[in-house]
Amino acid sequence: MKKLLTQLARYYQIFFIALVFLASMLLLYLSIPGESRFKYEFQKNAPWRHETLVAPFNFAILKTTEEVAIEKDSLAAKFVPYLSVDSTVEQQFLNEIAADIATLDTIQNIDKIKAQLQNIYRAGVLAQSAESLNELKGKKEVFLVRGKTAERIKTNQLYSLKTAYTSLNDSAKVLLADQYTKFSESINLNNYLQANTSFDNDLNELEMENLLGTLSLTKGMVQAGERIIFKGDIVTPDKLIILESLKQTYETKRGQDIDSYLLMIGKFILIISCMLIMGFYLAYYRKDIFFQKRKLTFIFLLIILMVFLSRFVNELEYINLYIVPIAILPILLRIFFDSRTAIFSLLVTSLLVGYFAPNNYEFIFLNMITGSIAVFSLDKLHRRSHLIITSIWVFLSYAVVFLSLSMVQEGNIDTIPWQELQWFGGNALLLLLAYPLIYIFEKIFGFVSDVTLIELSDTNQPLLRKLSQDAPGTFQHSLQVANLAEEVIIRIGGNPFLVRAGALYHDIGKINDPVFFIENQSAGMNPHSDLGHKESAKIIIDHVTHGVKLAKKNNLPEMLIDFISSHHGTTQAKYFYTLYQKENPDAEIDSKDFTYPGPEPRSKETAVVMLTDGIEAASRALKDKTYESLKGLIENMVAQKLEAGQLDNANLTLNEIRIFKETILEKLMNIYHIRIEYPE
Repeated sequence: MKKLLTQLARYYQIFFIALVFLASMLLLYLSIPGESRFKYEFQKNAPWRHETLVAPFNFAILKTTEEVAIEKDSLAAKFVPYLSVDSTVEQQFLNEIAADIATLDTIQNIDKIKAQLQNIYRAGVLAQSAESLNELKGKKEVFLVRGKTAERIKTNQLYSLKTAYTSLNDSAKVLLADQYTKFSESINLNNYLQANTSFDNDLNELEMENLLGTLSLTKGMVQAGERIIFKGDIVTPDKLIILESLKQTYETKRGQDIDSYLLMIGKFILIISCMLIMGFYLAYYRKDIFFQKRKLTFIFLLIILMVFLSRFVNELEYINLYIVPIAILPILLRIFFDSRTAIFSLLVTSLLVGYFAPNNYEFIFLNMITGSIAVFSLDKLHRRSHLIITSIWVFLSYAVVFLSLSMVQEGNIDTIPWQELQWFGGNALLLLLAYPLIYIFEKIFGFVSDVTLIELSDTNQPLLRKLSQDAPGTFQHSLQVANLAEEVIIRIGGNPFLVRAGALYHDIGKINDPVFFIENQSAGMNPHSDLGHKESAKIIIDHVTHGVKLAKKNNLPEMLIDFISSHHGTTQAKYFYTLYQKENPDAEIDSKDFTYPGPEPRSKETAVVMLTDGIEAASRALKDKTYESLKGLIENMVAQKLEAGQLDNANLTLNEIRIFKETILEKLMNIYHIRIEYPE
């Protein structure tokens, strides 16, 4: 039955891995554009390395972006804006002034004031002067739109409220002469003036679109069969325009005379190729990731999300693809796994995105360089400044490499597209999203970052606080082991944050029965005196089991639980085992009653904590803590663990074991150094 369950579990794991690969390939297939690709790659001022190119069909030569922009600016400068006239304003105030001047019929020429007001409204009254309106700056003519008719007039013929009043008032002075004073006492001309002309945004946008629609985007034709460029010729700016025109025309014609099934098969094979090299890398070099469902799913999910985001941004007209922070993928993988996996995943992602990215070679080259620098610059992430420094490095890398490529392509510093640097700046800022993403992925996938390990190593954490209160001797022992093991890991290589956190929690199970452990006992008090050796051994051994349960109850990460379960491996509680043998020389002893449940350490960090734990505890019992006695203790403890096979799966080399012994000896000598005797 057990064998059957093992086989089923194995088959389930294989099935899950296959399912992850198939699902990833399907999602990538849907994310990557399926159109045919222009088969030639070329760069400005670089040799044409393909065969001599002949035009396969007639196509128009497209104008450059700069040429189109200049022509658009020229049309915009010649554009005559439209101003809408509100006729109800004119009618309202003409009626009002007519009614008011009717009471002043004794004044001669007063009817001409109304006629003058009408002329002003006919010319058009703006709320402010035409020169102060941005839309009319530099415009010598405008169209006045009344109803369905438009009249073209000089801009200087328009009135503002100020000039309209001045003109109307001056006319009144001339027309009324001596009677003007009497008129002004009864009539305030300002009351009959209001802007009746305004800039019509909708109409102007529509007319501008119609005008730009007449702009030709081409400047000549290339006939089918015409030779475009010879093999080995330099891609000059003029040739580049023709090649870009051919590429764009080809991509607009794609789908015609193309076997869609062949296109689908080719695209799927390319995706399979990328996924297979990723799978082979993990299967050969990172089996711990390949056979762990959460880790494998996370890596492929991250690649898919990055490809999908790149596809989405690439289809937006006004956003450059370089705004997508591709480097965030290797940063996250470096934080959760290792540098090699991060860079390999970056390579696969860059190849997949490069399939549809403009200037494929430039895109892949830029992202491989900057992503690698991001990984190397982010050796650790336990301070907020680390990610900011990495973002700065990413921006500088993008800028330097991009400018270098531009110098090669342009050959002229004046034509380098400096405005592209803004996208790299946005990319670097978006890398700061790694902080919240780390937290989110930790919660979803159960990963543990260095930041979390540092938080867990805080001695004010509830579990460590309880250990210091209930088992102070054990707490001090754990602190000492943490300090020693951390120093060892720094020297031999490994994660010092992980080893410190693991060492602090490794004896957490002693909270259950602290008085049964010698470091927590008062002088002359030993509860084991009232127990049998087998019962005492069970209590001692059970601190591992209790520690695992307590850790799970408090939601400690699995990697810390590994330290708790493996810090004694599958060794025996030798002290009680030996005493039991002496008292029962003829009895058949079941060694399982005196053996820790294990497992043996499966990593460099857990192995270092196991060795350090035993040596630190044994060193306290030495009467004479001399160089020779400490060295002998360390040699014996390491030899015993090696002989018992406890380090078989720990990935420790002989050189690393040598460094371990030298480091522990050095640190213990510092701790137990001989002090001078002070006079009484």
